This record gives sequence, C-alpha cells and structure tokens, in this order.
Amino acid sequence: MLKRTHNCGELRKENVGERVILNGWVDRRRDLGGIIFITLRDRYGLTQIVFNPGTDVYELAKNLGGEYVIGVEGMVRERPADATNPSMPTGEIEVLAEKLEVFSSSKVTPIYTNRDDETSEEMRLKYRYLDLRRPNMKENIIVRHRIAQIVRDYLNSLDFIEIETPILTKSTPEGARDFLVPSRLKKGKFYALPQSPQLFKQLLMIAGFDKYYQLARCFRDEDFRADRQPEFTQIDVEMSFVDRDEVLEVAEGLFVEIFKKVLGVTLKTPFRRYTYNDVMESYGSDKPDTRYGMKFVELNDIFEKTEFRAFREVIENSGVVKGFFVDEIYSRKEISNFENLAKSYGSKGLAWFRFSNGEVHSPILKFLKPLKIEELKRKFDIASDGTVFVVADDRKIVNTSLGAIRSELIKKKGKIQDSFDVFWVIDFPMFEWDEEENRFVAAHHPFTMPYLSDLERYKDGDLSKVRAQSYDLVINGYEILSGSIRIHKKEIQERVFDILKISKEEAKKKFGFLLEAFEYGAPPHGGFAVGFDRLVAIIRNVDSIRDVIAFPKTATGADIMTGAPSEVNKRQLDELGIEVKLKGDT
Repeated sequence: MLKRTHNCGELRKENVGERVILNGWVDRRRDLGGIIFITLRDRYGLTQIVFNPGTDVYELAKNLGGEYVIGVEGMVRERPADATNPSMPTGEIEVLAEKLEVFSSSKVTPIYTNRDDETSEEMRLKYRYLDLRRPNMKENIIVRHRIAQIVRDYLNSLDFIEIETPILTKSTPEGARDFLVPSRLKKGKFYALPQSPQLFKQLLMIAGFDKYYQLARCFRDEDFRADRQPEFTQIDVEMSFVDRDEVLEVAEGLFVEIFKKVLGVTLKTPFRRYTYNDVMESYGSDKPDTRYGMKFVELNDIFEKTEFRAFREVIENSGVVKGFFVDEIYSRKEISNFENLAKSYGSKGLAWFRFSNGEVHSPILKFLKPLKIEELKRKFDIASDGTVFVVADDRKIVNTSLGAIRSELIKKKGKIQDSFDVFWVIDFPMFEWDEEENRFVAAHHPFTMPYLSDLERYKDGDLSKVRAQSYDLVINGYEILSGSIRIHKKEIQERVFDILKISKEEAKKKFGFLLEAFEYGAPPHGGFAVGFDRLVAIIRNVDSIRDVIAFPKTATGADIMTGAPSEVNKRQLDELGIEVKLKGDT
C-alpha cells in the first residue's frame, strides 16, 4: 500500500525535488493533449498530479474517475509560470506520478462533491457522507472542531474542569417533552434523555467542583419547528460562589476568545446590557437584531387629543400607541399583508404613514393637523423617504404585533454581512401565565433564583412581575446563550414549586434528590449554556444549524440517510415488555 508521506494541502515550492506519496480522492480529471492531470483531494487541500504518456502509470490513470480513492507516488516539481494557480495554496507545484494504486473506485455521485451548488437539502441529507466532502461543509466541521478546542483551552485556563453527566437519566418533564428510553431490566420503567444537564451541574456544585464545563449532548422531543434539532450540543458551564456579573464576565471572555481566534474580530467588552422590559418595549422581541434600527417610539402624546377616535379611545382606556420608522416604501398589498400579520397577534389594525418626495400619505391623514405630522417626523428623526407603522392597543399586543412586523421587514432587507450585534438581555420574568394549564409556569426553568424582593412584593399580586436572576446573550437576533443564578436553598426552591403548583409529593418524586442535596450544604452558584450549533452557524455565516452538524436530522426529526426512526422487531419489544398500539387501533 502506498502510504502518504504528505497531505494534499502542504506541498510548496521548497518541496520541489522531493519524492512524496499522497493519498486522497480524485477531485477532477483532465486529459489535455495526451497528458492526464488529476486534482487530488483530502481534507487538507488539493494537489495537482501529472501523468505523462508512454508510462505504465499513465495507462492506469486513463481509467480513473471522479471520487476514486488512490495513492500516488512521484516527484514534486515546479509548475510552468503560465500554469500556476494562485487560488490554490499548492498552486505553484505539481507531482509527476511514477506509481499509482487504486484503493477503491466510485460510481457517479448523485450530488456534486467538489463544488457548492443548489442541490436539494433532501438529497444532501440522504447522501450526507458525500455532502460532507464539499468545500464549505468540510470547512464548517473543521471550524466547529476549532471552536470546541478554543472553548476547552479558555475554560481550562480558568481552572474549570470538564465532567461528563449521564445520558440515561430520570424524566422530569417541566419544559419540552423528554425522549424516553425503556428499561429491559426494569420492565415498565423508562429512562429519559437529558434536555440539559441542569440538575447534574447543580449537584456538581454541591459536590464541591466549583468550576465545571462540558460540551453536552441534549435532547428535546419538540414538535415541528424550523432550524431546530431533536439532539444538539451546548457549551455547559457552572460555577460556585459567584454573582451575576462574575458569570457574565467569564462568558464575555469566552466569546471574545472565540471571535478573535476564529475570525480575527475583536468584540468590545463589556457587552451592552438591556433588561427584558427594555427590549420588549423597544423592539417587541427578547432577541432583537438592533443593527436594523426600527426602534419603537411611544406616540400617546401625539394622538391623545386628535380627532382619530380609535387611537384616542385606546389611550383613554390605558392602552398605548407606538410605532417605528423604516427607510423603505411599501405597496398597498404589502402593507395589507403586514396588517394581517399584526391582527394575527391580536391587534385590531395597523396604521401607516408613507413619507415620499417631501409628501406624506396615510389613510388617517385627515384626522391629523400639519403640526402633528411635523411632530411625528421629529419623533422618528425622519430625514429620508420611508414608512411609519403604528399600532394602538394593549401594551403587550402592541409590542408583539410591531415586533412581528419588524421581524418580517428584516427578512425582506436580507442579512447584514460581516458585523456582529452582541448584547445581554437580563432580568427576565420569573413566571408567566399558561392559559392552557391555568397556572404560572417557569419562564426560564424552576431552578432559577428569583429576586427575593420581587417575590415578597408581588406574593399576593401579579407574579408575572417577579424578575428572575437570568440572562441571555443575543447575537444578530439569535439567543446564543442562556443562564441564571440558581436557587441553592431548599425553602426557596419549595416556595417556587408551590407557586408553580407542583405539589410536595410531585416535587419529591421528580426532584427529591436535588431537594435533599440542598440539606447538605449547597453553595451559591450560577452558570450558562451556549447553543454550540447556532454559534458555529453564526461564525460560519450559514442560515441553518444543519449545515454545521455532521449528521443532522430533518426538521421533523427524521434521518433520511439511515431511515431513523424505524420500527423494531417483535423480539426486541418483547424483551422490553412493550406492545406498540398506534392511535386509532382497537
């Protein structure tokens, strides 16, 4: 066997005259005037191989096809000046082949492997092992590896230790649905795959491992949602004897290190901070992309004394009128679509003002005096053509309606390249009302420490006003990190469970091991989890996290390549004591 002495990306002019052996895949084959040129590819790069006529190796090379796996031995020589390829790192040299060994042949591939094209995602996932040969996909996986190494190096330098936590664990369905795994040895009982290592990392803090991290595999059995995966990876971090600012400082250092070493980009620290209330009032989203502007402005003072009754009555009934400006002009049909979108979020309608060529147009213009229009222009600092969208209603409806329109406009504007909008959102609500369950549920998770002063202040009032000591990091409109200071006292945890209407019996059954651990000396602690797949996608500037995962599932959780999920045979089910009964079976 011809075993490689070099890879296909490392030979340079200084190697001229050396005898080398290369292994790889045939990327391209060209027959020019009797001379055969092969571009040989491995994960390190490309090298041109030359086969001269009149040799045994030339005759063998005639039968080579795309994606054949070969070994080549030959002499490195300099390419003629007019034949160099500056786009290839190895473009100044080539290897004159003297020996050739074909390790395996290849059929004509159903998708391209040596270029990026518009092949359907279904075909790409079905032939993922071929898709991963494409240049961009290969680089995505390599960069993913580099980021993982940077994460480990950074956290190791701060005395964190990497500890694995169980994959087979106990079902605690307080959030997304668990994936269940039946036990063969304890028939009728089930393990669950972890949605996150949350409870285990808290137990590690109680165990005295004050700085923990893990690149953790997580599993969530969610319904159809775009760009989500049933299994994913998060950078999981927890630390003891810290407050929120110390946790955020560690996280900021991690992101500065990653962006500097991978992209050469220096992120300015400390990152901006907004409260949850700030971003909801200004952008209608808890993860806005602020690079696009379109910040909401309250307009009650303009409309409270106008003849436009619909807005005036909203203000009189303690509602709010808000709007934002976008430097684009939209057709009536487009505006109608935006209005329907606003209505889908509970709004009664959508008002608009079009500023174009020094003129203003609006269906409610007749209700406003010229001075009010000038005041409106000053509110939004309008110096160019564009459109103001306005909604009047309950504050929550206004924010979510305008937020939905803003998100749609951002999609239309397209992606902003080569810039990163990075900031913290802090002080999320601790509880939110669930209409379906008719109770408060945890907005983050039930182990987040609330502001105890808020808990006392609103204990007999609106619990949705209780703030949590939680925080998210947002990059370019994506929640990339989520974390919190945790509860470390049993009595506080039991009080939160009581608010969530989790009975003592249920709490003991689901979380008894954690509550008991609190009785043996638990340190104050907090941490965060980074969506590793999304972080890699942002750094690689790709839209879907499927493009940065080696073997992802479709949006419906299917693996087209292997055929998972699949049926299993009756013998396996019998061993587990399970009988499958589909809905509708009698």
